Amino acid sequence: MKAALVGTDGTLLHEARRATGRERGADAVVETILAFAADLRAHGEEHLGESAVAAGVAVPGIVDAEKGIAVYAANLGWRDVPLRALLGERLGVAVALGHDVRTGGLAEGRIGAGRGSDRFLFVPLGTGIAGAIGIAGAIEAGAHGDAGEIGHIVVRPDGPDCSCGQRGCLETLASAAAVTRAWAAASGDPAADAADCAKAVESGDPAAVRVWQDAVDALAAGLVTALTLLDPGTLIIGGGLAEAGETLFTPLRAAVEERVTFQKLPHIVPAALGDTAGCLGAGLLAWDLLSTEVSA
Repeated sequence: MKAALVGTDGTLLHEARRATGRERGADAVVETILAFAADLRAHGEEHLGESAVAAGVAVPGIVDAEKGIAVYAANLGWRDVPLRALLGERLGVAVALGHDVRTGGLAEGRIGAGRGSDRFLFVPLGTGIAGAIGIAGAIEAGAHGDAGEIGHIVVRPDGPDCSCGQRGCLETLASAAAVTRAWAAASGDPAADAADCAKAVESGDPAAVRVWQDAVDALAAGLVTALTLLDPGTLIIGGGLAEAGETLFTPLRAAVEERVTFQKLPHIVPAALGDTAGCLGAGLLAWDLLSTEVSA
């Protein structure tokens, strides 16, 4: 868990981390979040001279932001947790709840790599692949809260089975986890991961180059579908795979450019905020909540 005190301009004033401890069960994780938030507020009072005036929290899984409910998170064992109400009761302030990827995308778009872009798409490449669609400084959640799940665009119909029930989804081929699986098999080293594959690419290993290019080609195919539908001005790539830098971005930009026809090429840039994006985005959700209350 990562938490922060965030200023009105998005400045990170204080940051802290704690183990999630999911092995202790869903209720214990919720209690840890509540205690963490209370401790953070106390830190502000003691060290910054004032209490937080609102709170934002970003969680994985299925989120009903309007009702403030963490509907489902497989990794945490959550079902229908009224997190906004629980935090509000513990802290005594207004609370905003958001989805982790969309919240991180809000920060990247507003104060990170997409700053100044009216339309952007944030795509983190991690264990899976998700997306956040930025429009006019806000994130589009969709009619049912599921917008941006580009990891489940089918790019190879005869490809690997996906946990969603389809075959050949983008995240089965181009996520950091997918590259890790492919490189472990190709190298014969079960402990090898995507970062090892990137290093081998940089050293000219032909097997690594094949694995890497397969992933880049699949990623480019999925991204061009997204570009066709959304026409973003900036495409922000984050997550573990983006840490490879130009080893990823140089071939990716070329592969996307090869595939576009009438579509306008966006700026394809690395995420700027790293793993602080979620904290900063949660802070922005809180400030947006206050702004809404004031204007109302």
